[in-house]
Amino acid sequence: MKVAIVHDWMTLKGGGESCVEQLMDIYPQADLFCVVDFLPEAERGWLQGRSVTTSFIQRLPGSRKHYRSYLALMPIAVEQLDVTGYDLVISTNSAVAKGVITGPDQVHIAYTFSPIRYAWDLQETYLRESGITRGLKNILARSILHYLRIWDVRTASGVDHFVAISGFIGRRIRKAYGRTSTIIYPPVNLDRFTVAPGRGDFYVTMSRMVPYKRIPLIVEAFRSMPDRHLIVIGDGPDMAAARKLAGPNVTLMGKQPDPVVVDHLQRAKAFIFAAEEDFGIAPLEAQACGTPVIAYAKGAATETIRGLDADEARGGQTGVFFREQTAEAIVAAVEHLETRLPVITPEACRANAERFSTARFRDEIFRFVDTAMADHARDVAALR
Repeated sequence: MKVAIVHDWMTLKGGGESCVEQLMDIYPQADLFCVVDFLPEAERGWLQGRSVTTSFIQRLPGSRKHYRSYLALMPIAVEQLDVTGYDLVISTNSAVAKGVITGPDQVHIAYTFSPIRYAWDLQETYLRESGITRGLKNILARSILHYLRIWDVRTASGVDHFVAISGFIGRRIRKAYGRTSTIIYPPVNLDRFTVAPGRGDFYVTMSRMVPYKRIPLIVEAFRSMPDRHLIVIGDGPDMAAARKLAGPNVTLMGKQPDPVVVDHLQRAKAFIFAAEEDFGIAPLEAQACGTPVIAYAKGAATETIRGLDADEARGGQTGVFFREQTAEAIVAAVEHLETRLPVITPEACRANAERFSTARFRDEIFRFVDTAMADHARDVAALR
């Protein structure tokens, strides 16, 4: 079986690339395609020397730093990637990869991180955070996003099977494309994390400081709880805002090496998570250390954290939720968690995290693909 894996772009090793890595381990004969490949040399080890076929955007001026500026050309670029010689095409998609052209004798499975977020329900957020709210730039941006939506819906018909990374994304797929999907959660590398004895008297949050992660909001909440200590790990555009809001009980550590991250996740009283995420690996990494999570009750967090209504048959509670992205709601959730700490066990947190292991991902993907290929073979045989 000839297999092609089509990824949007490779510029850093993140969660999407971890999924590609697992797929290439499952199908070592697979060839890899993407719009651009500017992955740093230090992060290419997982490719094991495999070559990557890229589009014409790879060679355009300034594409290394500003490849997103060529967004309007990406539909054309991905359609020029030639996968005609493959039996199975797996696209790993949050932008344009699913638009690769396949034929009736090929099976195309779209492992979907999300429909194009900034073209669909997050359009207004994207325009606002980019400062494109009026004038000619706003008109141009809205026109491009309108074109992308039309193209995105049209190319959905070329996908045989949609696989969503969460029920939240499954609902987004249904809304955008009118298609059903199967949920297969992404792989979480749990081997890095263990449950350690003893807990410190601090809370922790860890993230790249970009606006939707809402790190300044978490810092603001702890400013009104001077008797509780918050440690923030990570860096990014919102660091200045977080510094401005931080009181003496907040420690901003910036980006830290992996051993420091693991140590803080193991010793924290709880992990704070205020983003609306498509999946969200960090809360599961905390739970893998036996640490409960305080999370915003939207997005996939409600699927990866067990709240107050979790019974013992399902493994027990592993965290608490807050319903509004406000400092007051976070304060109330912290206070609520402290009343629940006696019944939230490290064992329950770890067991919940293990539902999202790498081995589970590989098994579910392999079985799904095997079934899809067998069904396709039967359909072809029936038409002969």
